[in-house]
Amino acid sequence: MASNPIQNPNSSILEQGDIEQEFDYSKRSQWLRAAVLGANDGLVSTASLMMGVGAVKHAIKAMVLAGFAGLVAGACSMAIGEFVSVYSQLDIELAQLKRDEKRAGVATSEEEKREGGNLPNPIQAAAASALAFSVGAMVPLLAASFIEEYRVRVGVVVAAVSVALVGFGWLGAALGRAPAGRATARVLVGGWLAMALTFGLTKLIGSKGL
Repeated sequence: MASNPIQNPNSSILEQGDIEQEFDYSKRSQWLRAAVLGANDGLVSTASLMMGVGAVKHAIKAMVLAGFAGLVAGACSMAIGEFVSVYSQLDIELAQLKRDEKRAGVATSEEEKREGGNLPNPIQAAAASALAFSVGAMVPLLAASFIEEYRVRVGVVVAAVSVALVGFGWLGAALGRAPAGRATARVLVGGWLAMALTFGLTKLIGSKGL
């Protein structure tokens, strides 16, 4: 006669605890998308702008001023664009909720809709995007601010940006529980291409005297 396996009385409790502790990482998508996009954009666009200016103007002042202008303009642009985009999404979702209420014959306040419907927050998205852009843009700015020698300055900027790209790529993948290797490689190669194209095209145009 076969004996029944001994069951651990705590196994069902542990399994229930594991299920309860499971987290829906898609809930992070709203702020995570804005933050990661802002950081990568600030890093790559500011570094590319500085590399482009540095291709024809080797002075440290020119590169730093270009980077600072890119930081301010980019942060404002990201914030406004994210606010408008997310607000449009919010309007669509609120309109859909109203239509659903009419069909169901119930009415709820807008505050209750925001709390219960997990609706997007335009101000949160705009602030996250602008802050992340500024953090990303500060990397090439700080890397170039104290190095007078042009070639060394460019090399330090590229190295600092590369390290930051790897970090941002890994962080975004880790927070979203996505494959880190592919995400990091995409971010790194994309940043290198942007800097190389900006530097090369600006150098070409500058050499033609245009």
